[in-house]
Amino acid sequence: MENENLDVLIVGAGISGIGAAVHLSKRCPGKSFAIVEGRERLGGTWDLFRYPGIRSDSDMYTLGYNFKPWTARKAIADAPTILDYLHETVAEYDLAKHIRFEQKVTHASWSSASATWTVTLALSDGTTRQIQCNFLFMCSGYYSYESGYKPEFKGQDDFHGPVIHPQQWPEDLDYTDKKIIVIGSGATAVTLVPSMAETAGHVTMLQRSPTYIVSRPAVDKFALALRKILPNKLAYGVTRWRNVLYQLFTFNLARKQPAGFKKKLLEMVRDEIGDDVDMKHFTPSYNPWDQRLCLVPDSDLFASLKTGKASIVTDHIERFVADGILLKSGEKLDADIIVTATGLNLVSGGHASFEIDGEPVHFGSRFNYKGVMFSDVPNLAMTFGYTNASWTLKADLTSEYICRLINVMDRKNVQIAYPHPTDPDDLVAETIVDFSSGYIERAAADLPKQGQKKPWRLNQNYAKDIVNLRHITVDDGVMKFAKAGAPALPADNVSMDDANNNETVAA
Repeated sequence: MENENLDVLIVGAGISGIGAAVHLSKRCPGKSFAIVEGRERLGGTWDLFRYPGIRSDSDMYTLGYNFKPWTARKAIADAPTILDYLHETVAEYDLAKHIRFEQKVTHASWSSASATWTVTLALSDGTTRQIQCNFLFMCSGYYSYESGYKPEFKGQDDFHGPVIHPQQWPEDLDYTDKKIIVIGSGATAVTLVPSMAETAGHVTMLQRSPTYIVSRPAVDKFALALRKILPNKLAYGVTRWRNVLYQLFTFNLARKQPAGFKKKLLEMVRDEIGDDVDMKHFTPSYNPWDQRLCLVPDSDLFASLKTGKASIVTDHIERFVADGILLKSGEKLDADIIVTATGLNLVSGGHASFEIDGEPVHFGSRFNYKGVMFSDVPNLAMTFGYTNASWTLKADLTSEYICRLINVMDRKNVQIAYPHPTDPDDLVAETIVDFSSGYIERAAADLPKQGQKKPWRLNQNYAKDIVNLRHITVDDGVMKFAKAGAPALPADNVSMDDANNNETVAA
């Protein structure tokens, strides 16, 4: 295939990239674009993960696109159903011809002289090729597809059975009647435990500390009833907004009244399992929404615990032994299989390297702009969804904003756009995500920062972002525009030292 020269290159054929392509084709119909995907299939997360029970961790009326109603029966959907939805989207909008599979981005180099990104792609046959584009839209997600987070456990090699991370689930694993330990307490663990418990001998969820767990019906009866009396699109919109507003209400309530909200969550757990439950297994040390709440559909985890097919142990690991795990308390858990649901490795821009006019870009020294672009990085956007709501809510708005920006550039007859911080008071750096989760803390140094004030601060609020990304003028004084051949931008002119010392940053 000859090298391409495109208006827009979208990286990633998962839920974000497919959505971005639809928005671009609808809102910027004259623009040429392609989607490059490092894997051999589309779907991103929903194709990569193959562990038992893999499903959405939020409702599909908000995880679905704003332009395509979710019409499947279950609101908490399994991965195959979500993949069907993505394939339908590709077919409906004739996107297959735009997708280049097994082409992984390894490097992207910006030239101010030509106003282009030159993107280097590694192909499956070991060769490389390049694509040039005016605008680079990173929709590759926020975690490494190469491997999950795998902490080192003392004595791990002594264990006689398989040790499996959910991100690399073996297709031929037979766990029928086996004793299984799942290490972890997050969304993956609470999904795996009830699913594996259906056929395993016993499943133990071994957690160092508890997570808030909330049950929700897998089927939204309100949504199904609404679809009987309203057209699909209207019913979907009403359900979507009902769920968005409920998410915003509960999140704000948790932040304003954490003690009362925590008490209510724990009461709900006790109602699920009964008065005999030891609540230490369900009582986190942090406040609600300091980390994500874990959603379980139709109380499946609680049902497994009540039947005795599964159990929860809260303790620290001393070491692995030949037939299980020895705990700090002295107790030993027997196991045939150990699953390390220990989390993800976060990355900015996948594993690619970036440079601007020959100088390397380090995203950890950049400031987020509206949760979409980065300080003094031209013609590059990155999709990063909400931590307190469904990912696609923000992904849709991000794509809409980038389309608005591209159209403004055309009207101005310019080829370059980049957000530039002008007020030093805006540049007091904070972690971009206000979460205490381990996967966030491990990657904090490499993640872009947020400032004290808009537009350098994340909203984490869908309603506010509708105004911020859909309605506030693109030409806001912070977004700078230039023609090709403009003076080169320094790659890392916004240093963290300058930001934290509140000093003026040179352009």
